[in-house]
Amino acid sequence: MASLSVTLLGTGSPIPDPNRGGAASLVRAGSLLLLVDCGRGVLMRLAADGVFPGMLSAVLLTHLHSDHDTDLNDVITTRWAMSPMPNPLTIFGPPGTRRLVDRTLAMLEDDIGYRIAHHDDLTEPPRCDVVEILDGTVIDRDGVHVTAAPTEHRPVHPTIGFRIDHDGASIVVAGDTVPCEGLDRLCAGADVYVQTTIRQADIEQIPSARLQDVLDYHSTIEMAAQTANRGGVRVLAMTHMVPPVVPSGEAVWIADAVPYFGGHVIVGHDLLRIDAQPPVLLT
Repeated sequence: MASLSVTLLGTGSPIPDPNRGGAASLVRAGSLLLLVDCGRGVLMRLAADGVFPGMLSAVLLTHLHSDHDTDLNDVITTRWAMSPMPNPLTIFGPPGTRRLVDRTLAMLEDDIGYRIAHHDDLTEPPRCDVVEILDGTVIDRDGVHVTAAPTEHRPVHPTIGFRIDHDGASIVVAGDTVPCEGLDRLCAGADVYVQTTIRQADIEQIPSARLQDVLDYHSTIEMAAQTANRGGVRVLAMTHMVPPVVPSGEAVWIADAVPYFGGHVIVGHDLLRIDAQPPVLLT
């Protein structure tokens, strides 16, 4: 197995989809397992990839929209309940993450109390070590360097993307954003760029004002391709597609990107793994 890879755990959007989980990606970087975002069904997708929450090195949150963090409570609770000894969860995210985690733990107070009362070996509540970051180094250990940079998803603010470098290769997981300076910094020279993406032509045909609203704060296919091209990225992997990709409809999305980007374009599906050196697709 390559020493740097990303598994697209959930490639769906806020629209429920029986075949696509909520936004989440798992980066394997040397000895580290890094979960980026915690969308709907993330633990089931992790289990399908052979990973349980107690094995995670850290959780990285791109922003605090519910479709990207709705199952954080499940990650916290299941890691705590399944670990035979205290196993604090490190969570990195933009300013506001500490408040989110505090409120999540408060919501879980009854459940935590029930479990401590029932299990003699559970003597303390789950612990989360929260680090808020907007720009700069996130992790630098075991040959893995993770950096964050601010992205643009207003009125959701602040938001960040992450770049993971290891063993001469790099992966960027950007979250929801339109093109911006921080995103360009992250993508410069990257091997794999994972970007949440919308298809504007399809959305414009749907008579829903609320759906039309997503057009101004997500990257279109063309925008994602242009960002990848500016950065000299080798692989663009589209995820969190809106509207959902119809069966056998991937070719249309790829065709929209090709005029703007000469590298390899992927329309992601759940549990697709992309190796960063060299990019090899595994299902």
